[in-house]
Amino acid sequence: QVQLVESGGGLVQPGGSLRLSCAGSGFTFSSATMSWYRQAREKQRELVARISPTGSNTNYADSVKGRFTISRDNGKKSVYLQMNGLKPEDTAVYYCKSSSTTYWGQGTQVTVSS
Repeated sequence: QVQLVESGGGLVQPGGSLRLSCAGSGFTFSSATMSWYRQAREKQRELVARISPTGSNTNYADSVKGRFTISRDNGKKSVYLQMNGLKPEDTAVYYCKSSSTTYWGQGTQVTVSS
């Protein structure tokens, strides 16, 4: 069955960095566009970043451009989100998503606070 397992979240001070990882299985990872979404408390889930199957194309929400970088390793069936210059408004549960399925993983909590 499809699995998406996110990890790497935690508590970080403003200006700090985190690297999120997502391991996918149960689908053809190398053929899927992969995305990171986030959902803050009492807000709708929003797209953060997206990467094409080969990694040649990426897209970012305006709010994270220049601070976040999405990447992938098809050999490891994993997608990553490097987050630098974190702000309190980045606090949310972060989810990865495959274009091949409607499945959502459990997500990983990111909290930016002093």
